[in-house]
Amino acid sequence: MKTDKLDQLRMRLSREELAGRIMRALPADGVAEPLEGLTLARSARVTERMHSVFRPAFCVIAQGGKEVFLGDEMFRYDSGHYLISTVDLPIVSHVVEASEDRPYLSVRLDLDTAVVTDVMIEAGLENRRAAAPVKAMDVSPVDADLLDAIVRLVRLLDRPDESPLLAPLVVKEIVYRLWKGEQGARLGHLQPAGGDARRISKAIDHLREHFQQPLRIENIARELGMSVSGFHHHFKSVTAMSPLQFQKQIRLQEARRLMLGEALDAASAGHRVGYEDPAYFSRDYKKLFGAPPQRDIARLRNTSI
Repeated sequence: MKTDKLDQLRMRLSREELAGRIMRALPADGVAEPLEGLTLARSARVTERMHSVFRPAFCVIAQGGKEVFLGDEMFRYDSGHYLISTVDLPIVSHVVEASEDRPYLSVRLDLDTAVVTDVMIEAGLENRRAAAPVKAMDVSPVDADLLDAIVRLVRLLDRPDESPLLAPLVVKEIVYRLWKGEQGARLGHLQPAGGDARRISKAIDHLREHFQQPLRIENIARELGMSVSGFHHHFKSVTAMSPLQFQKQIRLQEARRLMLGEALDAASAGHRVGYEDPAYFSRDYKKLFGAPPQRDIARLRNTSI
């Protein structure tokens, strides 16, 4: 049997095993984090679009399909592909392929900066740094070895006596295979130093932490040692949106959380996240979420009942 046919057989068996193990861990729709940094998800139905801030992670689907929107770009992936994100990004996502008979089943592994850097150094992969900023999210075909490593990690859920020792080793193998694959340059965002990609990652961290404050592009660019035009260009190359669009999405998602979780009114939530004009806040909110704040929050509360 040829190598490609062997790999196809390995991948089919790995997907079947992975799907079975996720369904045993999650007998009903929902999410679970059985190991730190490892999240399993199951859904028997197509879901509505959900806004969130997506942290650095590697995602594999065992069954079903999903769409993720970053700015104006859409990434769709399924059991034949994986998605990777290497900085905090405001996204919109939803399950697009799922049924009672074949529920959507997925695995997400958080990407830890320390682990990514350790693997790079131990494997001598310093030369994989990106020469220029690359988008922080993409989809690639999954290969047999990478899928096999994910299955071995999930297998450890049934071996709690082994997982403390073996899980970190399998995680490092997964990161190594990502470094060696199509996404190696993208992992440069997680390196502690080096190049424009890391500088943009630092700017993203700053905007995430200080989203309530007025956006001073000139100050941020100067602190990073970049020109304003260069900062704008590289920021959009990584995030698929301008710094202002990025800040606006972070602000609006936080305002939504405040209204839904802390019962703040629209004016108070808008002011809390940095909006001085309530009408401007309401207009931006409706543009992002499709309805004015009061109507959107009422819909969300009715949906959760």
